[in-house]
Amino acid sequence: MHDMREDELLWRASMKPKIREYPFKRTPKVAFMFLAKRDLPMAPLWEMFFRGHEGLFSIYVHSQPSYNGTVPPDSVFHGRRIPSQEVEWGKFSMVEAERRLLANALLDVSNQRFVLLSEACIPLFNFNTIYDYLIKSTTSFVESYDLIGPVGRGRYDNHMRPYVTLEDWRKGAQWFEMDRELALEVISDHLYFTLFKKYCKPACYSDEHYLPTFITKKFPHKNSNRTLTWVDWSRGGPHPLKFIRTDISPDMLIRLRTGTQCVYNGMPTNVCYLFARKFTVNALDRLLRFAPMIMQF
Repeated sequence: MHDMREDELLWRASMKPKIREYPFKRTPKVAFMFLAKRDLPMAPLWEMFFRGHEGLFSIYVHSQPSYNGTVPPDSVFHGRRIPSQEVEWGKFSMVEAERRLLANALLDVSNQRFVLLSEACIPLFNFNTIYDYLIKSTTSFVESYDLIGPVGRGRYDNHMRPYVTLEDWRKGAQWFEMDRELALEVISDHLYFTLFKKYCKPACYSDEHYLPTFITKKFPHKNSNRTLTWVDWSRGGPHPLKFIRTDISPDMLIRLRTGTQCVYNGMPTNVCYLFARKFTVNALDRLLRFAPMIMQF
């Protein structure tokens, strides 16, 4: 916790050292940033995931300011809530919350990779596998694609020209992972952030368009154009499929872990998704039962 105003936080977090060689011992960490409404129902699974890996990760939780729940002192989530503001689904406040999480995580110079998660996310692999995958990656993971039609290019506003043209317009999943260099660029951006805040309003959803468009336009060489979070959109509509207890099986988890082909550091792989959502709390007991066997926690 800190008492900085939003502008003070962003200014402080945007600082970048000019000397590349660190004068002190530093172990690179992964910042796990949870954007939640209230509590974290999957917390017991994440506790199992993080256990024994202290010093290799940081946790940041952004929840609604009205939420006053408590976290046990022995939990890895204890004291990890950041100063938060009200967030409304589909509104630009979602992007502001993401940037708030990034800025808080950037205050720790040891954080080198930054992953955005929801309270309905689960890890698909054990900590060592995910840590190595992220720390050794040569790119960031922000999904970005050009979509013809009303929910893609149809959301573009001509008032964004000349800085963002229709050809620049991209869409992608909200759930990203990025390195420190790209995170610094995101929290320091004023031009595109302001454009999207002014002109991308429902039925334009900024959390699906701002980062994909900004990063593809400014830093395409740093991005893999894919997300690391698996989601099932097969039923259509504005929200993905929710998974309940009876959906969870070893075969289902194995399929999520290795059932897709992609490219990692220039080489083909079937490890494309490190996380998945949306899982309900009544699925937790089966996830806890299968995690040691399938995810090797």
